[in-house]
Amino acid sequence: MSEIPEGHYYTKEHEWLRFEGDEIIIGITDYAQHALTDIVYIELPDEGEVLTDMEEFAIVESVKSASPIFAPFAGKITAVNDALEDAPELMNSDPYGEGWIVRMSLEDPSAVSSLMDVAAYKAEIGE
Repeated sequence: MSEIPEGHYYTKEHEWLRFEGDEIIIGITDYAQHALTDIVYIELPDEGEVLTDMEEFAIVESVKSASPIFAPFAGKITAVNDALEDAPELMNSDPYGEGWIVRMSLEDPSAVSSLMDVAAYKAEIGE
């Protein structure tokens, strides 16, 4: 069983989003990190980058594959987790904490309500 915390939103691409103030934090879910296995590298975006809906902004590489990470909504990257450059395995060991990828300010914060909650994400992944 995957860890799926309450208070987060989830995408079909296995990303999680959590509000902190007027920004969202984005990372990959526990389910995603298990599927990828050992994460060895992440190509991070630049702080200040402006993204459109579903634009690819990072690539996570594991011993098995490389997977793109998408911005679920348009917005501006306000912070990047630079710790992942030296320790990408944080996405495996702490996907909802130290393994976060970016912070963003959204053009339309209310759009997040269209994402899955815990129950819907559990159904999506068959748990």
